[in-house]
Amino acid sequence: MWTKENITDQSGKTVIVTGANTGIGFEIALAFYEAGANVTIACRNKDKAEDAINKMKSSGGKGTLEIGILDLTNLNAVKIFADDFKSKHQKLDILINNAGVMMPPATTTVDGFELQFGVNFLGHFALTAHLFPLLKKTPNARVMTLSSGAATLVDGIVFENLKLEKPYDAQREYGVSKLANVLFAFELHKKLKALNSTIISVAAHPGVVYTDLQRHIPSEILETAFAEFKEVSQPWQGALPSLFAATESTVKSGEFYGPDGEKEYTGYPTLSKHTSKAMEDEELSVKLWAFSEEITGLQFPY
Repeated sequence: MWTKENITDQSGKTVIVTGANTGIGFEIALAFYEAGANVTIACRNKDKAEDAINKMKSSGGKGTLEIGILDLTNLNAVKIFADDFKSKHQKLDILINNAGVMMPPATTTVDGFELQFGVNFLGHFALTAHLFPLLKKTPNARVMTLSSGAATLVDGIVFENLKLEKPYDAQREYGVSKLANVLFAFELHKKLKALNSTIISVAAHPGVVYTDLQRHIPSEILETAFAEFKEVSQPWQGALPSLFAATESTVKSGEFYGPDGEKEYTGYPTLSKHTSKAMEDEELSVKLWAFSEEITGLQFPY
């Protein structure tokens, strides 16, 4: 049974956790701080970031904490965050692409993309690309991207429906964004391997976790949904697969982690058995990568 107490000393490591002000992201950032890392709390709202940092500091961690204002709904704002970070830091050991939204009302990003696809995937694609120069010069850096079991619930990505061109289905669009997350992690791994890079690209999913992520789902619907599961994890446990993937020496690039319980709903970190035809579709992952490069104007790795 692996818990955050198994995390090796992270002193001297530089870590970014997106969406670290709440939920799973908060627990991931807290664990790194407690283990001695220099952690950037990357989120949109400065006041919420400061509140999160104050709570973390009360734990007596041995690392450092700083705020980075990151708006994943705006590709230009992503660049501003990355440029600011690069001006202050000489390396980046671990990038945790954690932030996300789940089943909001039909909304688009500043750049016109459906909100879940834009925030959960496209913003993180751009963020990783902008930060790649730091990752590249940091020995054994890692990029850990959070997906979801919902990735298995869709059979592909309709590229003609990423800007709300078709009637909105919140659950479907969430699944598409999380499929894109895991395809991103796998395709980045393949590209890094071709370059003989030491950077590790991995993915994880948290299982079934009750967090603020579900704030857009009506309470009666949420309660009915959770009642179907025997167990539901708290955020600290939902963070464990991500923490394992980001820190354990046995982890290999291209792997996917989740909880070890029945149907991977809850439990402790292990290699995930979640898969689907779409998740293994190499043609789809190549197409998604090319699409993302075209949209963002960013080409990496190199």
